[in-house]
Amino acid sequence: MRTERQGIIVWFQHTKNIKQLKRFGNLIYVSRKLKYAVIYVDQAEIEKVEYKLLKLPFVSKVDKSYKPFIKTDYENAKPDDAKQYDYKMGI
Repeated sequence: MRTERQGIIVWFQHTKNIKQLKRFGNLIYVSRKLKYAVIYVDQAEIEKVEYKLLKLPFVSKVDKSYKPFIKTDYENAKPDDAKQYDYKMGI
C-alpha cells in the first residue's frame, strides 16, 4: 500500500535549527543561502504539521507544494520527429 505524500516548503531565519525540522517528516533539501527546506509529509497529516511548524519561533513561512494536484496527462501532444528517428536507428 502506497501512502500519498506532499511537499512542504519551510522558510526559516537561522540555519542552525535545521535538525529540528527532521522530526516533522522526510527532510529532502535545504538551501542555506535562500534559507528554506523541503519536507515530505503524509497528506492526511499535512494540516497538523503545518500548524506545528508555524508555531516554531525560527519559522517565518510555510508553503504547500501543489505537485500532487497537477494534471500530468497531456492530450494532443505532438511527438518530436527527431527523437523518433533516433530510437528507430538501432545499433
